[in-house]
Amino acid sequence: MPINILMPALSPTMEEGTLAKWLVKEGDTVASGDIMAEIETDKATMEFEAVEEGTVGKIVVPEGTEGVKVNDLIAVLLEDGESAGDIGDAPASSGSGDSSPAPEAADAADGGAKAAPAQDGASAKPATPAPAAPETSDGTRLFASPLARRIAKDKGLDLTQIKGTGPKGRIVKADVEKAEPGAAKAPPPQAAAPAGKAAAPVQGMSAEVVAKMYADREYEEVTLDGMRRTIAARLQEAKQTIPHFYLRRDIKLDALMAFRAQLNKSLESRNVKLSVNDFIIKACALALQDVPDCNAVWAGDRVLKLKPSDVAVAVAIEGGLFTPVLRDADSKTLSKLSSEMKDLAARARERKLAPHEYQGGSFAISNLGMMGVENFDAVINPPHASILAVGAGVKKPVVNAEGEVEVATVMSVTLSVDHRVIDGALGAEFLAAIKGYLEDPMNMLA
Repeated sequence: MPINILMPALSPTMEEGTLAKWLVKEGDTVASGDIMAEIETDKATMEFEAVEEGTVGKIVVPEGTEGVKVNDLIAVLLEDGESAGDIGDAPASSGSGDSSPAPEAADAADGGAKAAPAQDGASAKPATPAPAAPETSDGTRLFASPLARRIAKDKGLDLTQIKGTGPKGRIVKADVEKAEPGAAKAPPPQAAAPAGKAAAPVQGMSAEVVAKMYADREYEEVTLDGMRRTIAARLQEAKQTIPHFYLRRDIKLDALMAFRAQLNKSLESRNVKLSVNDFIIKACALALQDVPDCNAVWAGDRVLKLKPSDVAVAVAIEGGLFTPVLRDADSKTLSKLSSEMKDLAARARERKLAPHEYQGGSFAISNLGMMGVENFDAVINPPHASILAVGAGVKKPVVNAEGEVEVATVMSVTLSVDHRVIDGALGAEFLAAIKGYLEDPMNMLA
């Protein structure tokens, strides 16, 4: 019978690929190990080898075709004594995973196996999808034809306990049919996780797949604690569900630095020392009042507009971060904000914050400038509508109002915005208000 050649999975993450180039043509004879085609995966262009010998009877997918799904039929190989007339009407690749190889078609990674005779169309029943190709206990992929997998599933047999007699040890229909049921009994399915228990790990490549990629490298496995899992889940949710856009401004800090030095001198007797971050918190809180449509959160099917300015500030701790919230920040003095922020940050690092102290707010600040980072983009913390990424103040040449070049301390900031809540012009207005307060800090005391 003709041998179906299916689109192979050439990497752990490959779901589809581009059939970049055929290195054989119809009528060519190939042997096991011959290079048949070049296939582009999501990572690289790789060569695809023939697993069995035969004659190329039909090329189903032309070279240059993009979006060919793994397991789609791409070509048909003929064995000795067979001709093109034995192929019949080979289904064209859909490019969307809709093609259905014959029941005994080969496993994708195996290159091809003999096809079983087609059933009569009038009496054929819808085929039960074959279960995924199993693996042995050491993680090695186990090759079995789709029909063998279906029969094994129906009989409750464990394919890892069956010895294959097909090419390169592939398990075929006959192997499954003669297997002893008791010796090859499939293990019972795992029970579903109880409600409320931790579900599957954070989406992405499985731990097993990643571990195999680094099997020959030395590494230390670090188990995720609850905080790291929560951070991963929330940030993944943020990047997948929030339509971020970014607004950037440079802010001159010279007036603020001079004003800060003056205030700190007057506050020495009270043992209060204001930081640049304290001014940033106050400026943002006042800007939220000036542009109240930005003082909002996304609530699934509606927007909630807050009255007070509750500003969250990211605090790095060992193994993660907290975002304690300074409530009513618009109405508090700079010295009050400073002492409250110091207290919240200290208790955050000791993991002693109560939930109400780090939940809520409509807006957040992430300041990596104190670590020397000049600019970056922050990820919005849902349900917030925006977050301000604050970079380091750096001395730079600037052109002043008189058109002269002078040296100024410039801080780069980026406002990440949820476009569902805040449009571009509104976000620009909000960022301009923040810039206005920081470049003219006396207005914060008005």
